[in-house]
Amino acid sequence: MKTFEEFLSIINDGIEKLDFPQEPENFYAPVRYILSLGGKRMRPVFTLMACNLFSEDVSLAVKPAIGMEVFHNFTLLHDDIMDNSNLRRKKPTVNAKWGNNIAILSGDGMSYLASKLVAESPQEVKNEVLDIFFQTALEVCEGQQYDMDFEATNDVLLSQYLEMIRLKTAVLPAACLKIGALIGGADEVQAQKIYDAGIKIGLAFQLQDDYLDNYSTPEILGKPVGGDVNEGKKTVFYTRMNEVLPDNEKQEWIKFYNDKALGFSEKHVKAKEWFAKYKVDVYCKDLVDFYYGEAYKILDSLNLNNISVLKNFVEKLRVRIS
Repeated sequence: MKTFEEFLSIINDGIEKLDFPQEPENFYAPVRYILSLGGKRMRPVFTLMACNLFSEDVSLAVKPAIGMEVFHNFTLLHDDIMDNSNLRRKKPTVNAKWGNNIAILSGDGMSYLASKLVAESPQEVKNEVLDIFFQTALEVCEGQQYDMDFEATNDVLLSQYLEMIRLKTAVLPAACLKIGALIGGADEVQAQKIYDAGIKIGLAFQLQDDYLDNYSTPEILGKPVGGDVNEGKKTVFYTRMNEVLPDNEKQEWIKFYNDKALGFSEKHVKAKEWFAKYKVDVYCKDLVDFYYGEAYKILDSLNLNNISVLKNFVEKLRVRIS
């Protein structure tokens, strides 16, 4: 089994070798730019690791893995437009540098490029891989729509939020794991188990992001802490508060959370006081640990001798601070 560093090197090398035309410059420059910003490369590494669980040769999974990374970055590009974000990985977003129109068009191009790369899967699993990819792409869009729908209502349940992040965030790493496993030769039962583990990992990862947005630092996040609260995002913190607050305080909480007049720091400090009072911060951390624990149980049930490399990578995600 290869190491994480070897997998990451394969992915980075493959991305660097993507041959984009020089013209039209304003179409391809944003694509090169966002892919150059790096990131954890979690999704393509998952693809190669899952392949390597069942095969010594991961070469046939490299282009599909890179395709999944290109698709992920396409979703980030469009997310930044919809959120009007100016920073991504501590650098200006594509929409901040080139404007929304160019960002939309370049993002569209990335989605087609991703499809082309994923389609370079081995012939014997190609149709199944593409089915997974296109279904996942639709589910990510569904999750984004739910996320936008939540902006227009105060009555968002925790269960609704968890379903939204399953679609928007968790299905993509899960699909990467399943695609890699299928390319490596996994049977349907094994492939489904690794997909299910990926869902749990993705849920934990997003809930951890929610936690870090409130309790990390600007230096680590690359953006101001408390952005979710100040933007009124319906995260696990908001939805859990809705569950635990007594009726006589709920309207006060909702009014506070939607108050645009409060200063950035003032609103975040006050929100953390609410979270501490009702132990929502502790609840979030416990939920993160629960989903990672569920993922480990599923991975262990595969009974593979080399599963430790994948589990160690997941553990790095669990203890991350950014």
